[in-house]
Amino acid sequence: MTSPKTPSGAKMLPYRRQGEIDYASLEFDPNEKELPPDHMEQSREIREITGLLAARYTDFDTRPDVFLDDGTFICYDPGNLNARIAPDVYLSFGVDAEAIRPRKLYLPWEAGKAPDFALEVASESTASRDVRRKTEIYARIGVREYWRFDPTGGRYHGQPIWGGELVEGSYRELPQSREPDGILKVYSPLLGISLCWDDGWPRVYDPTDGTYQRNWRAEQAYAIAVRDQRDAAREERDAAQAEVERLQELLRRRNGEENETQGDAGPC
Repeated sequence: MTSPKTPSGAKMLPYRRQGEIDYASLEFDPNEKELPPDHMEQSREIREITGLLAARYTDFDTRPDVFLDDGTFICYDPGNLNARIAPDVYLSFGVDAEAIRPRKLYLPWEAGKAPDFALEVASESTASRDVRRKTEIYARIGVREYWRFDPTGGRYHGQPIWGGELVEGSYRELPQSREPDGILKVYSPLLGISLCWDDGWPRVYDPTDGTYQRNWRAEQAYAIAVRDQRDAAREERDAAQAEVERLQELLRRRNGEENETQGDAGPC
């Protein structure tokens, strides 16, 4: 799959590093994710959503202008790095991904912007914060779209899937549709696709061609196969060109030898 252009259409923002981070002073370890005790309830769905987004928007972490991560920390107060939030999945377009990772924290004032997209997958221990506190924080720091996915169908979040677009400081719910196939879809204006709830499992639907994106592992295997075919074709072209050059050189040598022979056989 060829990744679409950055949805924002913006050039990569310069990363403005502002001094060293005193990691020893933090009340948490930025190298460790803060996992809830019931993380197993959501881990498969988080991996799947992260993988689908990685396949579609980062070419599996090879695009330098797209930052995608799961469970790591966004700090939202420059004066207090302990003020933090850890989305289950978040995505930022038009930023310097390679400059962000060594900092171990996503600092919007250094990256140049807040993430564009954040998503929480429901579990019993996290549901209340997902619906209330996290919604408020994401809106405050300027996350353009906030999403919630509940594998149980709504036991924790109140509905299977919910997407909100930031409008004048708060999230306006994006419309849902349930197609004849029974899959619940919510269209993302930011991403240009629909995020779907399919009997508890996350999927991605592309309205431009009316297809569901392959499972991210299949997507990755497809991308590798395409690269392998491209590399094989390039090697074949290189080998053919090398053979042409070898034959041309052989012909030049033969012509040179014939010219020398004709010169030696001239009139005495």
